[in-house]
Formats: sequence, C-alpha cells, structure tokens
Amino acid sequence: MSDIWGDIATIGGGLVSSWLASEAQSDAASSASNAQITSANAGIAEQRRQFDAIQQLLSPWVGTGMGALASQADLLGLRGDANQQKAISAIENGSEYQEYVKQGEEAILQNASATGGLRGGNTQGALAEFRPQLLNSLINQRFNQFGNLSTGGQNSAALTASAASTTGTNVSNLLGSIGSAQAGNYLAQGAAQSAFLNGIGSTLGTLAGKSF
Repeated sequence: MSDIWGDIATIGGGLVSSWLASEAQSDAASSASNAQITSANAGIAEQRRQFDAIQQLLSPWVGTGMGALASQADLLGLRGDANQQKAISAIENGSEYQEYVKQGEEAILQNASATGGLRGGNTQGALAEFRPQLLNSLINQRFNQFGNLSTGGQNSAALTASAASTTGTNVSNLLGSIGSAQAGNYLAQGAAQSAFLNGIGSTLGTLAGKSF
C-alpha cells in the first residue's frame, strides 16, 4: 500500500513539475513575442517618422514645381486663352520687360542720332520690331525658367514616391514580423499545453496500470 502512495506522490510531483515547466515555456514564449512585437512597432514608427520628414523636406519643391508647371501650361495656352493672355500680360507689364524696353529703345535712338538716321525708316522699323522681339524672348526665357522649376518639382515628387514605396515595403515586412511573433507565441503555448496534457494522460495511464 505504501508503494502505491509513493507512486502517487512521485507521479503527482511529476505533474506539478510538468505544469510549472509548461507555464515557464508559455511565459518565455509570450515574453519573446512581446519583445519582437515591441521592436517591430518601434521600427514602424521610425519608418513613418522618417517618411514624414522626407515629405516635409521635399514638399516646398513639389509645390513650387506644380505651380511652375501650371505657369508653363498658361504660356502655352493649355489652360485657355484667358489664362494665356494673363500670363503674357504679366510679363509685358513686369518691371523686367519695361526696363529692357527703356534701355533698348534708348540705345536704338542714340545709335540713330549718332549716325544721323533718327528719322529714317530703318530706325522706325527697328523700334517697331524691338518690343515684339523682346517680349517673345522674355516669354521663352520665362518658360524655360518655369521648366527648371517644374523639373525640380517632378524629381522631388519622384523622390517622395520612392520614399513612400520604401516605407510601405518596410512597414509591411515589420507587420509580417509581428504576425510571425504572434503566431510563434500561440504555437509555443499550444505545444506547452499539449505536452502537459499528454503528461496527464500518461500519468493517468500509469495509475490505471497500478494494482491497489
């Protein structure tokens, strides 16, 4: 009889040990999973912070480029005749054009006066052609200037898009790590519980085989 109680005590002790081991394994799995999840979440936050910084840094260039592209479209008449006329008038009425007109016409008249052709047809023709040619030249110059800005904006937009794509990929990978950590935790806890239950079944079988 004493042997039976000894066996029961031994088996009971084994069950307690198995249960403690199962709990320790489950706790370890949870701790490891939580650490991995915390690390992944920190990585996601940092990825998003870096993207926000890049977007903020490039935003002025993108905005300026978009405005420049719209100005190019206005000069080409792509946004209607009214906008085209407004864009050309802005150049024609601008201080740059007015100053060039003043300097150019003075130079033509001074040259004509020095050569005695102040009232000649050539002088009048030169004066008549000067303003349209100057305006056309400034329109082309302004279009190219807008082109440089719109190209810079396009490049900045491309960099922003590339950063967004990289951030999306990295965040997706980190989310996958979180999923793997959670799945690993569940599997480890399931394995620990299964081992403990198998131990109970084995113990019951052992007890059943004993003769009381």
